[in-house]
This record gives sequence, structure tokens and C-alpha cells, in this order.
Amino acid sequence: MTKTTRRLNDASRFLNRELSWLEFNQRVLDEARDRSVPLLDRAKFLGITASNLDEFFMVRVGGLSMLADEGRASTDLSGRTPARQLSEISARVHAMSADQYRCFLEDLEPALAREGIRRRTMAGLGADALGYVGRAFEQEILPLLTPRVAAPDEDFPLLAGGTLHLALRLRAAAGAASAAGEDLGLLALPRSLPRFVSLPAVEGHEYLLVEDVVAAFLDRLYPGREAIECRPFRLTRNADMSVAEDLAYDLLSEMEEVLAARRRSECVRLETDAQMSPELRDRLAVALAVHRQSVYEVPGPLDLSAYVGFASLSGYDRLREPPWPPRPPPAVSESEPLFDTLRRRDVLIFTPYESFDPVVRFVEEAAADPDVLAIKQILYRTSRNSPVVAALARAAERGKQVTALVELKARFDEARNIEWARALERSGVQVIYGIRGLKTHAKICLVVRREAGGLRRYAHFGTGNYNELTARIYSDASLLTAREDFGADGSAFFNAITGYSQPLPYARIQAAPIGLRPLLMDLIAHEAQRRRQGQPARIMAKVNSLADAGLIDALYDASCAGVRIDLNVRGICCLRPGVRGLSENIRVVSVVDRFLEHARILYFHHGGDPRIFLSSADWMPRNLDKRIELITPVLDPDGRAALVRILETSLADNVKARELQPDGSWRRVERRPAEARCRSQEDFYHRARRAAREETKSRRSTFEPHRPPRAE
Repeated sequence: MTKTTRRLNDASRFLNRELSWLEFNQRVLDEARDRSVPLLDRAKFLGITASNLDEFFMVRVGGLSMLADEGRASTDLSGRTPARQLSEISARVHAMSADQYRCFLEDLEPALAREGIRRRTMAGLGADALGYVGRAFEQEILPLLTPRVAAPDEDFPLLAGGTLHLALRLRAAAGAASAAGEDLGLLALPRSLPRFVSLPAVEGHEYLLVEDVVAAFLDRLYPGREAIECRPFRLTRNADMSVAEDLAYDLLSEMEEVLAARRRSECVRLETDAQMSPELRDRLAVALAVHRQSVYEVPGPLDLSAYVGFASLSGYDRLREPPWPPRPPPAVSESEPLFDTLRRRDVLIFTPYESFDPVVRFVEEAAADPDVLAIKQILYRTSRNSPVVAALARAAERGKQVTALVELKARFDEARNIEWARALERSGVQVIYGIRGLKTHAKICLVVRREAGGLRRYAHFGTGNYNELTARIYSDASLLTAREDFGADGSAFFNAITGYSQPLPYARIQAAPIGLRPLLMDLIAHEAQRRRQGQPARIMAKVNSLADAGLIDALYDASCAGVRIDLNVRGICCLRPGVRGLSENIRVVSVVDRFLEHARILYFHHGGDPRIFLSSADWMPRNLDKRIELITPVLDPDGRAALVRILETSLADNVKARELQPDGSWRRVERRPAEARCRSQEDFYHRARRAAREETKSRRSTFEPHRPPRAE
């Protein structure tokens, strides 16, 4: 660091990671509050904020709680202890929860009702509707319920995290209390139940909350008892658990143990209905050992995440954004095998504006092609019925050498990945369960094919997962290439992670945890050095998170040297931009729109010979030091130009972008007079649509014969 940054070398130069993430969730909530956003999309954004908070408590708050319980006094980058962070998180989330329910109860719900989408109560139903609900309860709900009573002289029952429950104060129906006084009834509403019970309606969409339906039929569950109080509650359990890999003989079994441990871990949040009596709330909090600051009293329906589903209600197209169906990438022809295309040129795909289908085709064609000898791939998160996994299984069954590294430590996808790993093994795939001590987060698929000139390798590198469903809602970039040095690097990479060996030097790519951090530090330092010599220098980066102290200090140093630095950071950002003498040349913007920003794209001016990369890694210590990640240069001129346009357009957004202020707050970017309107995601889609249309016109003027199918 320079002398300037050394003078400011204290915790105040960093923003707190957890509070920064909460401000990201606030930006999502702001979309729900924005009346220029279509109504059902606003409901979706509100649901996303609730789902985000669930995961935040399970992982981040869960981890901090363990540190605080151990009495750890260590501090984060911003100088906060775990206990102080928990206190500030509680205050911020209580305020955010109040904003969520104001948005829902005072704005969204009345607006939905005006459009015919109404939440009803049992008390307001007529005889026909009551009959319908009664039949639905008997046939669809009652068989799934298991009434329980928490006896005073027994251990409190184990309650599932994330599941809606009803708490009941029960007494004998005649009015006399039991020998032990009132009993506490506990009724889990399993996730297999619908969150909402739809009512038959002549027009519109009317629904009941499932807890209201169950509460109306308590006599069927607790006969002979009277419920003098019945209120919903929900708890969140700590999910920040991992395998002690040095002691794990069987990683698969150990991961199953972790999943079981999550079901009985400590409670880090208790959400209760605001009308629950203090006595009942206190009884639950004591039984669950929940600190008072971790109890959240909400004035509306619990688990607002269910309202994400409202975005897909049929018959209400006018209340949501018009669809943006993915367009076919112009470089890829449906009538030509991908291998033929890739021998001529690299292919860059920007999803979801362009279709993810070519990536799926890449694996499927490799599985079917008799000249393909081997496929190697990393699977981090996949869909439930993944065509990519199915293609790998078919390839192995056809005698090809198939190796799949299935990352069992992909949080919240562990159970699915265990299932996939076992299924692939049954098909003959060589499965590797991740790497000891590291999480494998790289996105790569390597195909080895026999051709006239010898063996040729084809590779896919990406910023996102091999998941065709999330590829429709996550913004990611993919590179397909047949360049020999990329294929050689891919082989060296897989040899290192499957052969327990040190990686050989790479020609093009670089990998964490060994070479990625030094590469980034060198690239940033190179820009600073050029600028000090009076030469042009520029850094642009698009990442999900920026929380690494070493990279932040390097960026501060480059800013002090005069390097212009523009960062598009979706979520966490611990860097303070715009601070005089430290970061006045750094600008940070964040875009929250209909698609989740997920691509990692990097640009360094590099003395007029720009270095442009795709990466699987965010700029966080865990990605750089504790994960296996990849960074891939893009060499094709068209691909490089496309990535620069993506960066520049993201940074120019003046509709959905917010800009980070030095104090950690975010301010919506305002369009200057005479400045053209720029909504970056809309621009990306329209550009993809124009390119596809122009390519279609071009192909219509070319006579292209059908090729006979290749024999198996």
C-alpha cells in the first residue's frame, strides 16, 4: 500500500460484510416497494427478501452465534466482534421486517385485492365455500397433520426449522384445567402442504392461509380439548455446519450426518404472530433457548417467501413484466454439430438473454458422438431432472470414460448431490466427492474427441452452474472453445484435482487457491504502476461480492495512483468508495432487476492490450483461498467486445442501478438531463433479440443441406 492508504490503515476503511449483505436485501425490498414495477413482480421481490433472510440466518447468523457462544472477541474487517454484529443485525432486520410488512399490508395486499387477488378469512366465507374448505381439510390436509403436546415433565419436542407451526394453549373442553394447568399444543404444518388454499371463485383469485384453515378444525385434532389460543410461529435453525474432513473416512456418510445435525441445531430466529400472547411467546422462546433479540413479532402472514409464487398466477399477464424468452446465440446453428462450430471459432453465451441450450447440447452431443472418448465435468448445483447429469450417465453406459466431480459440500444442495453421485456411480461414471479441505466451485466441462488429425479437446468454462432452470433467471456468461492451449489447461486442471497432485503451470487459465489471488493482485498492481508512469489505466469488474481485504487494499492503492476503477457488485461490498485520499477514483454500482446478476467479468486496460476474463470466483477470501475456482481469459475479438459492452452497459444503468456511498448507504442512480435512459438488463435482451433476428435473416439467404445422422 502507499503511504496515503497506510495512514488510513484501520478498520474504518472497511464496511461490515453482514450489514452490507442486509443492504443488498434492502435493495431487493425496494423493488417490491417500487410502484413502477408490475404488481405480481413486486410480490415476487417481496418473497425473495424473505427467502434471502432465511438463508442469511441459517448460515451467517448461525455462524456468528456459535462464535459469540464461544466467547470469541475476534473482530471482522470493520472491527466488530461477533456479539456486536449480532446486535446490529438484529436491529437492522427488525427494521427491515417492519418495512416488509408495511409493504405487504399497506400497499401490496390492497393493490392485489383491487385486482381480484384476495386473502380471505374463514369468518367471511359463505356456506358453499365453507363446505369446500371442509372437504379440502378432510381429504388433503388432515392426513398430513400430527398433533402433539409438550408435556411439562418431558423434553421439548424437536421442531423442524423453516416449517410453519401452530402453538396452542389447550385446556379440557369442560373448562377445567388439567392437573398440570394449561397444556401446550404443537402442530407442524409440513412443507408438503400448500402455503395457500385456493377457493373456487367466479372471477379473480381468492385464497386462505393454510394456518387459518387448520385453526378452524382444531376439534378434529384435539378432541375433548379447547384451544384458548392458537397462533402460528416459525423457527430458523443454524445450518452453518461442515464436515471435519481431516477426520472423515467416508465423506458421503459424513455429509449425511451434517444434514441430520441441521435438523437439531440451535434456533437462531423465532418468528411469531404479533397477536400471540406474551405468555405463549415467552414459553416458546424459553423452550427453544432463543435470545430476546432473536424473536421477531410480525403483523401479517409468516413466511412471505411463498408470495414468490404469485408471479406465475395464470390469467394475470398484465400484472407482470412481458416475458423475455432466451434468444438463440447467433454463433450457434441448430443444423450444425457444435464440434464443427467450435473448430472454426469460440462461442460466448450470455444467459438468460441468450439460450443455455448450447451448453446442454455440448454435453448431450458429446455423450452421443461415437468419436468422443472422454468427458470430465464439475457439478456444483444442478436441477432435479438435470439433462446434463442424464447425458453423463448415458455417455458412461456407452463405454466412454466419464469423470464427474460432484461437490457434496454445496450448501443446501448436499442431499441432491448425494443422490446424483450415487446415480452416476451406478451408470459407471467415475465420481469424485470434492477435494479434501476445499470446496470445488469451478465451472468446467472438458470433452476429448478422436478426429482425423488426432485427439482434440473441447472445453466449456462458465460463471454459473450447469443448471438449465436457473440459467433462465441468473445472468451468467459461458465460453465454449476448441483452442488447444485451453484444452491442455483443462486436462492439467482435472489431472491435478483428480490425481492428488500439484498442478502444472497453465498456459491460459489460472486457478484458486494457488494462482488466482496472485494473478488478480498483479493485474491491479500493473494498472497502478502504469498510471504512476503517466499512462492510461482502467479497471472494470462485475462480481457478486467484494469482501477480501487484500484485494480491497490493492484497489485503494490503485485509486490513489489515479486508476479509474468501476465496479458492478451485486451484493456484499466491504470497500468504501469515494473517500478522499483513499478511494476517490472508485465507483461501485449494484443492479437489482428481474434477473439475478451472477456473472463475474473482469477488464484490465493493461497498457492498451486489455486483459478480459470470465471467472467462477467472487472477490472474497473463501473463493480465493478455500475453494477451487477458475479464471479464464477471453481471446476471441467478438467475445471480448461483447464482454466490454456488458461491463459498460451495467455501469451505465440509470434505471435499476444504485450507487454505493462512502458511509455504506446506497443511492439510486439518477438520470442526468439529456442522458439516454439505460436499463441494462432490458438493453441486453433487446441486443440479443436483434442479433438473433439478424442471424436468422442471414441464414435464410444461404442454402444449407441437411446432413445425414451420424451412426452410433
